Amino acid sequence: MDAAATTADLLAALAPSWSAAVVLASYLAYLAAAGALLPGKLVAGAVLPDSSRLHYRCNGLLSLLLLLGLSALGVYMGWMTPTVVADRGLELLSTTLIFSVIVSFLLYYTGLRSRHQSSSLKPHATGSFIEDWWFGVQLNPHFMGVDLKFFFIRAGMMAWLFINLSLLAKSYLAGSVNRAVILYQFFCGWYIIDYFIHEEFMTSTWDIIAERLGFMLVFGDLVFIPFTFTIQGWWLLRNKVELPLLASVANCIIFLIGYLVFRGANKQKHLFKKDPKAPIWGKPPKVVGGKLLVPGYWGIARHCNYLGDLLLALSFSLPCGASSVIPYFYPTYLLILLIWRERRDEARCSEKYKDIWAEYCKLVPWRILPYVY
Repeated sequence: MDAAATTADLLAALAPSWSAAVVLASYLAYLAAAGALLPGKLVAGAVLPDSSRLHYRCNGLLSLLLLLGLSALGVYMGWMTPTVVADRGLELLSTTLIFSVIVSFLLYYTGLRSRHQSSSLKPHATGSFIEDWWFGVQLNPHFMGVDLKFFFIRAGMMAWLFINLSLLAKSYLAGSVNRAVILYQFFCGWYIIDYFIHEEFMTSTWDIIAERLGFMLVFGDLVFIPFTFTIQGWWLLRNKVELPLLASVANCIIFLIGYLVFRGANKQKHLFKKDPKAPIWGKPPKVVGGKLLVPGYWGIARHCNYLGDLLLALSFSLPCGASSVIPYFYPTYLLILLIWRERRDEARCSEKYKDIWAEYCKLVPWRILPYVY
């Protein structure tokens, strides 16, 4: 009887609601308006196959800070509670999932009807509905002047932070804030804010340059990032974890190493793409075939940034202790995803660079983790 009642309560909580739809619509409308109106650095994207370049207004940090300020004002004035997002977590999950499915169908339909010949808008249909709907038809579709791919990534990253802050408020009101909660919140908050400080680096990543926009990215950005990357926060809300001091220090070291590798590798790649002669670790860069960077982090492993990302993901879960595998869903999923993505990237680079890639692989034999893989 208790199990049946629990299941019924869970299904009821998962039911989408109009109030959740209003929260989601208001959030996305704010991001669209802030992205268009707030000042920000205009960054040129990577050169596309037709030699064109998109430009991105990187004002995500300002948009985030303004939204945090408006939210704080709303809480202070009594217009909203600090736990509003966490209180409606499952409603928002199902509502956002439905929205993602609808958007993906619209992207598929409008993409097939596109007559544009530019690299960003030209349809790349395979003829398979599942594949085209899943991976997308267009590289960089727009809606009312908004680059949807860049927009959805920004929305997912900010939502991750706001769900965490709402969970922190619930923990504070319940009197359950401890070292484990503080470490988890600090690590995630640092990572997210740092992402927006260096938002322009996103313009040179695989997602922006190579992936088409379909259900895989829409769901990943709007649903998967905010609602699964916060599993640790939900776990800590319902499970008290007493983290020893030594374990906390080790956790901080893992986070720091992961951050330095992840941010350092992505920064080197971004700077190299802007200026191939820019020094790496104080020395002129060694380049294979005039295109592939060998020194720095990229001389350690061909996908060294993935190693940093995996260490960061692990550091987000370690504050939850070792009593359950549930908080370790994120690093486990990320490991599988990045190995799959690394394989796809290797095949793409081998086809694109041919002998140059083979030479680079000889110089840098390790894929992600030196001496292991």
